[in-house]
Amino acid sequence: MHALDPSPTSHRPLGIRIALPLLAFAVVLALLSGCRASGGGPSTPARNVAAFFAKYRDRPGFRTTEWSADFLQRLALVRVGKLLGGNDLTNAITGIRTARVMTFLPTTGSAQSLVREGLNSEVSGLLQAERYTSLANSATGAAPYQYVVKANGDQVSELVATGTMPDALGSFVLVQVQGNFTRAQADALSQVLPEVVQQTAGN
Repeated sequence: MHALDPSPTSHRPLGIRIALPLLAFAVVLALLSGCRASGGGPSTPARNVAAFFAKYRDRPGFRTTEWSADFLQRLALVRVGKLLGGNDLTNAITGIRTARVMTFLPTTGSAQSLVREGLNSEVSGLLQAERYTSLANSATGAAPYQYVVKANGDQVSELVATGTMPDALGSFVLVQVQGNFTRAQADALSQVLPEVVQQTAGN
């Protein structure tokens, strides 16, 4: 008399016993991928500017560039400042701790879908949630930006600019400058940011 094997898998063909775990693994991967996809767009907004940069920096259509104070000076900000910002711009550059720009061009299908999902609205809501205040400035040019600051009285700790790339439909620009400067210095800096973005982004 043969002993009975209580395991039901012992009667399954070898191919099925191998395929079932692989199928289960594939289902788990699909579910995890779906979770990442559903949580990676404008429908789940970033909580702050830093989170926005982290969320989109490696996505199709986005390009992030870090600026150092030395780099800004090499891009002739000080030269331009002698005409537009004077000492305020020079002092603003000295007070910069970190500066970066993120540009977006909807050059792929996935990037275009972000525009349809409300990428610009995500940033607008982000700046409202962060309680920035508008910066009055006289900046003009082909790519006008909206500027907001985090300030305590006349002391500014962060300047954020949003706008678009010139002649690029559906494009997007986000600039974040952190440091220690006055409102006048932040205003002088804002007047030359579009030129710096164009130089670093190649537009």
